[in-house]
Amino acid sequence: MSGHSKWSTIKRKKGAADAKRGAIFTRLAREIVMSSREGGSDIDSNFRLRLAVDKARAENMPKDNIERAIKRGSGEDKDGTVFEKITYEGYAPHGVAVMVETVTDNRNRTVSDLRHALTKAGGTMGELGSVAWQFDHVAYFSFPSTAMNFDKAFELGIEAGANDVLDDNGTIEIIGPVDTFKIIADRLHAEKVKPEEAGLRMLPKQEVELNVEDTLKVMKALETIEELDDVQNVFSNLKVSEEALAALETA
Repeated sequence: MSGHSKWSTIKRKKGAADAKRGAIFTRLAREIVMSSREGGSDIDSNFRLRLAVDKARAENMPKDNIERAIKRGSGEDKDGTVFEKITYEGYAPHGVAVMVETVTDNRNRTVSDLRHALTKAGGTMGELGSVAWQFDHVAYFSFPSTAMNFDKAFELGIEAGANDVLDDNGTIEIIGPVDTFKIIADRLHAEKVKPEEAGLRMLPKQEVELNVEDTLKVMKALETIEELDDVQNVFSNLKVSEEALAALETA
């Protein structure tokens, strides 16, 4: 996962994804809406909502926007818009498997936009189940080792039921079964550690390694998909090499 984590860091620094602040707020608001709908509006008891709100605050999202999104999700604010969470499957260029998580109020628009983006990049949409078997659904957290050293993070993760705790050049990653997400999140929160990334994600069982040129082509296609209005997360089985990351940083 380390290559993907570094890729996310580079994109944040370069502003490659979510270039417009309005797009950032829209995505964060939908994440808050869905978290509130699924687990209630109490930040203390709803760990996913708490993390979503923390992420929104880190992006300087106005307090009113956050509170409005929570109320929309809990049903207190009935504005008539109904969002649903849908995961789509497909292939990027060079046969790279892709899982795309969306939150949408119009699934016809969403699938049309996604199909267009994949086709234009040289990929294809897949049928339900055609790609999902290549991934494991896991709880995932990453944060800098300055927030918590590896030994303490390892102990915390293992005691909470994680399968793996990694340290890659100063980035700590904790990976565990889906049902450990709340436990790990609560323990990190108790230690005042705010993850740079935290959520349920699709982890590839086996990665596809390409040359640098083809890797960058696929990365560009994935970034285009990420920038679609209804897309929340994009997961792939692309192996992001150090050479590709170096080329991306200088691009």
